[in-house]
Amino acid sequence: MSEQQSHDNGSTPTPQELREQAEHTREELGQTVEAPAAETDVKAQAQDEAADVPEQAGEKTAQVTAQVRQKAAQAAQLVKDKTPEPVLDKATQATARVRETASQAAHRLLDAAPEPVRDKAGQAVQTARENRTPLLAAGAVVALLLIRRSRRRR
Repeated sequence: MSEQQSHDNGSTPTPQELREQAEHTREELGQTVEAPAAETDVKAQAQDEAADVPEQAGEKTAQVTAQVRQKAAQAAQLVKDKTPEPVLDKATQATARVRETASQAAHRLLDAAPEPVRDKAGQAVQTARENRTPLLAAGAVVALLLIRRSRRRR
């Protein structure tokens, strides 16, 4: 405000007013120079975008995983709903027999297998347990295909 008054009166600016004008001009000039420099800094822009990629990939992976699990659950339910009760009973019995046989075979193999093989087998079992829904859905689809195939042969 004092700047306006001194200019309106026709007097020369004071040294303090000159310093303030110079500082203001420097700030404006700095902003003017920084804006195009920031726009042309391709490396910084690429780094900013690259920093976002892992986060976006993680979000997309979580989204797709949820969709796959949901679709697998729907497929499993659909197969169960469309399969006649006697077939489900037979499938349940067959599943129990297969599990028992597989368990016995696994124990025999593990007893005879070297330690590194046992470790890998344990990791495979853990992965299968963690991804049970897709495995069950795949098993249900295979069972349905086998049932249809056996009906066509009759």
